[in-house]
Amino acid sequence: MRMQVRQEEKKMKVKKGWVAVQVGLGGTTNDENQDCNCTKFMRFVIPISYLYNPLFQRLLDNAREVYGYHAPGPLTLPCSIDNFLHIQKRIETSAKRRGFRRRRCQHELQAVNT
Repeated sequence: MRMQVRQEEKKMKVKKGWVAVQVGLGGTTNDENQDCNCTKFMRFVIPISYLYNPLFQRLLDNAREVYGYHAPGPLTLPCSIDNFLHIQKRIETSAKRRGFRRRRCQHELQAVNT
């Protein structure tokens, strides 16, 4: 029993520089494989840098409007899981492009200085 509790605690820990969020619309779903109506949320662990992205900040604004500043429990984002995955992909794509531009500019500066 204790071993199982420790394994659950390890799953819940988040590495430094990352934050766990709960994503879902909060409605209930009737799943044929389940006997009850269950709220459908999914847990994601994302880099803290997402918090500074304008797309993610819109999600945070929506969460504040729906749940308020002092909502109990984990940070919950009121959007569909598919929408969150789409936003996550856009954030990652823009971060990669910025990194490419930064490396390209550094390379050009080195070429000019030599």
